[in-house]
Order: sequence, then structure tokens, then C-alpha cells
Amino acid sequence: MFLRWVTAAYLVYLVVPIALLLVGSFGELWLNTLLPTGSTTQWYVDVAKDPSFRRAFAASLAVVAITCTACVAIGLPLAYALFHTESRRLRALVRVLYQLPVALPPLVLAFGFILVFSSDTLPWLGSIWLLAAGHVVLTLPYFLQAVVADMQRLGLRVLEDAAESLGSSGWQRFMHIVLPALRHSILAGLIIVAALSIGEFQFSNLVAGFLSRTYPVVLLQAFYGATGFACAATVILLALAMVAAVGGALTAGGATRMNAAAA
Repeated sequence: MFLRWVTAAYLVYLVVPIALLLVGSFGELWLNTLLPTGSTTQWYVDVAKDPSFRRAFAASLAVVAITCTACVAIGLPLAYALFHTESRRLRALVRVLYQLPVALPPLVLAFGFILVFSSDTLPWLGSIWLLAAGHVVLTLPYFLQAVVADMQRLGLRVLEDAAESLGSSGWQRFMHIVLPALRHSILAGLIIVAALSIGEFQFSNLVAGFLSRTYPVVLLQAFYGATGFACAATVILLALAMVAAVGGALTAGGATRMNAAAA
């Protein structure tokens, strides 16, 4: 019974702020009251028409696309090499290194980027490519963790050994065994990367230029204006995160069913 009450309290604590944001996004006026007065959908229209939010939304999508592409290009070869490494010490060292960004505060990474890329030699601060590079550093550990864990669980080494005994090359094994077996893991990892990149604020707020500001950075400024406008803009961001979360859950469920059928 105690656990049920704790769970219920946690769910209320989690859901109530989101519900208030949703209510506030349709409220006409919210000033010194528990709930807003009136109802309107104008706030969503205003967000859609606001040029700064449209530009920030496009910038966020561009950063997400670059980040996901880079994570696949860097993460897959690194995960494959790590999976085939025989030395336990080397595997442990690589794991510690690629998981460092998880423990590293984004502010520390942002200050480092500012010091390095605001110089005359590397004047790239404020570019969307540098912003995406920082997102890759912050999200790559999560992609690697998803892919490496499934490589070990699926027993790819046995399948590769069998294919090698039949005369297949390393490239053929990677393309015809590893990639098809990991397709759900790769997709799930990319969904996590996209969700983290869309909602990232601390690093982006310091590194992004005026034209490359992401949606969460512009969203902060909305709270200095009308409350309903800020709530509507926040609900849009929550909807994007919810789509990513549902997509990740469906992908993980598909992977589980596939593995169960294979077993």
C-alpha cells in the first residue's frame, strides 16, 4: 500500500505541471490565479507566426539531423571495434572515455568550446556546425550504450564466426549480419539522441549564434512575455519529446519481440 501511495504521489508530481502548461496554453489570461481565465487557441497561432520561433525550430531540426548522422558515422564503427576488442582493460578504458560526457556538465563543455573556437585561429563560435558538434559529444554515449549492449546480447560473434567459416569478408559480415541485427538498436539509439538534442539547453544557450539558436534557447525568452504564449511554445516542445519517447518505446518493443521470436 505504501508503495502505491508513493507511486501515485510521484505521478501527480510529474503530471500536474505538464497539465497546467497545457491548460495555460489555451487560457486567455493567467495572472495571479491558480488557473487561467477564458479560452483561446491564439497562442499557438502566435507561436507559429513568430519568425524567431520558426527559425529556432528549423535550427533545432537541422542540429538534430546533423547530430544523428554523426552519431551513426562515428558510433557504429566505434561500437563494432569495441565489441571485437579482446583486451578487457582496453574495453574498460574506452567505456570510461566515451561515458565521460555523461558526467561532464554541459556548461563545462560549453566554456571549453568558447575558449577554443572564439580564437582567431578557429573562429567558429556561433555556427550551427559547431553547435551540432557539441550535441554529438553530449549524445554519443547514449547511442553507443544502446548499440554495444545489444551487440553483446544478440550474440553477434557466433553469427560472424559462422559467416567467416563460409568465406565471407569482414565488410560482408558487417553489412549482411551486423547491420540487419542492430537495426532496431540503431533506431532506438537515434531516437534517444534526437530527444536529447531537441531538449538540450545549457550548452546551446552559450554556444549558439543568433541565427542558430535552438528552440529551447528561444523558449526561455518567451517566459518574459505573455504566459499563454510561453505555455503554448513549451507544449510544442513537450509534444516533440513525447513523439520521440513513444517512438523509442515502440522500437524497443519491436526489438524485444524480434529477439523473442529468434530465440
